[in-house]
Amino acid sequence: MRMAKGLLGLLLAMPLLVSAEEIGQVSTVFKFVGPNDRIVVEAFDDPKVDGVTCYLSRAKTGGVKGGLGLAEDRAEASLACRQVGPISFKGELKDGEEVFKERTSLVFKTMQVVRFLDKKRNTLVYLVYSDRLIEGSPQNAVTAIPILPWTHNQ
Repeated sequence: MRMAKGLLGLLLAMPLLVSAEEIGQVSTVFKFVGPNDRIVVEAFDDPKVDGVTCYLSRAKTGGVKGGLGLAEDRAEASLACRQVGPISFKGELKDGEEVFKERTSLVFKTMQVVRFLDKKRNTLVYLVYSDRLIEGSPQNAVTAIPILPWTHNQ
């Protein structure tokens, strides 16, 4: 019981992670008990760059463990960020700055999206990857958005 209380205390002490808006999902593996394994497509806006929305697709584990939030999701993800309006910056951008983070296991694994500014090419570059407290994954995806004037005809 002490261990459960300690784990609950640790989880409550962790900062709240930003969640994305679910756009849709498809089932990939049927589970007799609990939700099916699935691929989820989510959208989130860059918190420091107005006019940019990123779309993230990733696997979510189902079954009993997945339904209870105890399963570890896979590290693979796909990312597509797009200009959806006039681009403006809300502050100074730092290379490698985290723009999205979500836990993909109970405690030790997260999926993150970070942003870089390629000043030479006037382009925003976004990278998604998964990390784990002990060992991360080299699997990643990248997308880029050239910073262009926005017109109402787009």
